[in-house]
Amino acid sequence: MIHLRLVAPPERAAEVLDFLDATPSVINLIHLRGAAHKPDGDVILCDVAREDGTRVLSELRDLRLHHEGTIAVEYIDTSISDAARAAERAAPGAVADAVIWESVRAHTFEEADLSFTFVAFMTLATLIAAMGILTDSIVLIIGAMIVGPEFGPLAGICVAAVERRWTLVRRSAQALLVGFPIGITAAFILTLALDGAGVAPEGLPATREATLFISHPDTYSVLVALAAGIAGTLSLTTIKSGALIGVLVSITTIPAAANIAVAAAYADWGEWRGAQLQLLVNLAAILAAGTGTLLVQRWAYRRRAIRAAERRGARAGAILR
Repeated sequence: MIHLRLVAPPERAAEVLDFLDATPSVINLIHLRGAAHKPDGDVILCDVAREDGTRVLSELRDLRLHHEGTIAVEYIDTSISDAARAAERAAPGAVADAVIWESVRAHTFEEADLSFTFVAFMTLATLIAAMGILTDSIVLIIGAMIVGPEFGPLAGICVAAVERRWTLVRRSAQALLVGFPIGITAAFILTLALDGAGVAPEGLPATREATLFISHPDTYSVLVALAAGIAGTLSLTTIKSGALIGVLVSITTIPAAANIAVAAAYADWGEWRGAQLQLLVNLAAILAAGTGTLLVQRWAYRRRAIRAAERRGARAGAILR
C-alpha cells in the first residue's frame, strides 16, 4: 500500500474527504482541521491500495490539490489488517504489477538531472572500465557497470517521450551528451598517462579474452540490450527494484565509452569504431525497449482502470495523464 499526506485548503477539504471516503481502496482516513502551515489548510492522511494509487492521485490532481495544497506519497512496506486486505481486493490488478506513475516521473526525472554527482559517477565508472580494458579484467568491467549512472537519464528519456514532455527529453539527453564525453575524455587522459609512465600495455591485444566483446557488437549485443531495457524499466516502475542491479551489470554502455577512449589513446581505429558502434547499439536498444515497455504498461493500466470504473459505474475520465 501507499500512504498519502495531503494538505487541502479548508474550502477543498470536504470535497477531498468525500472522494476518499467513497473510494473502497482507501483506508485509515484521518482529518486534522487547520493543522498545516506553509501552505495553510487541513491535513488529510490515508492509506491507498497500491494498485489504485495512480487513479486516486489523478482524481486528487483533478481537484487541483497539487496547486492549492500539497500531495505527498510514501510507500508502506507492511500493512497488517483485514481493512488493508479488503482495500487491496477492491483495487484492480495485482500488487506486483501496480505502477504509481507519479512516483515513476519523480524518480526518473530526478535521476536524469545533469549534476556534479552524475558527472562524477560517469567519470569514475568510465575510468574503472578503462582500467578493466587495459588489464583485461571482467571484475573491473562489472564494477564499472554497477557504478555507472547512465540508466537514470535513459529511463528519463523513455518516460518523458511516452508522456510527450519534450523539455524533459532534452534535459535527460543533455545529461548523457555531457556525461559521456567527459567520462571518455577522462579515460583518454588516464590511458595516455599510464602509457607514458610505462604502466599500461604497449597496445590492445586482439586476443584479450575477457573484454574483447566490448568493441565487437553482434546480434547478442542487441538482444541483451533490449532485454536489459525491458527489465530495467519494469524494475523502476514496479516493486521489483532489486532487479535493477542485474540490469546494470548486463549493459555495456560505460565499458564501450571507456573502450572508445582507450582505443583512441592507442590510435587503434578499428577498436575505436567497434566501441562506438557498441555504444550506439546499446543506447538505441535500451531506449526502444524502455519506451515500448512503458507504452504496454500504460495500455494495460488503462484497460484495468476502465474495466474497474465500469464495474463501479463511475466515470473513467481521469484514468491517466
